[in-house]
Amino acid sequence: MQRANKHPFLGKLLLAPGLAFSLSQCAAQPVFEPVQVLEPVLVDQIPLSQVQPTFAVKNWPNDNDVVARVHIVTIPPNYPVDVAVGDGLKTVKDFATETQALAVINGGFFDPNNAQTTSFVTVNGTLAADPRNNARLIDNPDLAVYREQILNRSEFRRYDCVDGIRYDITVHKATIPHSCTLHSALGAGPQLLPNDTSQVEGFTDYANGLLIRDAIGSQQRNARSAIGIKEDNTLLWVMAAQSNSAGGMTLAELAEFMATMNTQKVLNLDGGSSSSLYVLWADKDELNRTYYGRLDQNGQKIQRPVKSVFLIPKPIDR
Repeated sequence: MQRANKHPFLGKLLLAPGLAFSLSQCAAQPVFEPVQVLEPVLVDQIPLSQVQPTFAVKNWPNDNDVVARVHIVTIPPNYPVDVAVGDGLKTVKDFATETQALAVINGGFFDPNNAQTTSFVTVNGTLAADPRNNARLIDNPDLAVYREQILNRSEFRRYDCVDGIRYDITVHKATIPHSCTLHSALGAGPQLLPNDTSQVEGFTDYANGLLIRDAIGSQQRNARSAIGIKEDNTLLWVMAAQSNSAGGMTLAELAEFMATMNTQKVLNLDGGSSSSLYVLWADKDELNRTYYGRLDQNGQKIQRPVKSVFLIPKPIDR
């Protein structure tokens, strides 16, 4: 498994008590009520300006009519987020255990039949997962017309710049800003804000005004994962879990939710059974630190391993 480097300047924390490469969802204005907000507890002095990540859970659209339970990790500006990709498939808890991460959320698309990526992933400036090496994607005649769109889908990028860490969401072929280096990138899509890029990126297609392709079931409610960037470079990880097997969010509903959270740019991540989140400080009981988004017909959580993830690295003692 490859992952980005840890970062020594954060200080020490004590943590308190589909086949997704496109073979393989608008509701009334929601009201959000916080259910819980948890954050790491400091034991070693760090700069007061270095605010710590927080975790919250909200009912959507409201407490009286719960369609989804939205799990939110808020990451302050300049707080490093890394990317990891596995040789095979692993659960978010497995990724967290191997990397000693504080939090992990599922990332890009992959083919569960061969455990190969269908999204580009860059780790420490090196391309670590390349969909062009996935024969089931590249040689699939049904996808030939969408191939160039698939290979230039949007990705979340972390740049290391002369003025600090910078995050962006842009297409894979976008140039790197001046005075910055590409630290890591993880492809998924489509972008939800500021605009929906589903058709541009080949997730959806229309003929004579009719929808003829919807590779990720964008118009159906399902478990969803996304990453958003606020104007001040604050990041939001969002995992919307189903309240029942018909619950969750459409992509339009997810975009609306992210807009209410004041995000400027939002990237949809792999959803459905892949939607999963691990938060180390969420619960004293280790078994309750992992959240899965998708439910089966019996209401049981589906624990699906994934190919790539975002993670918050554990700080190194100074």
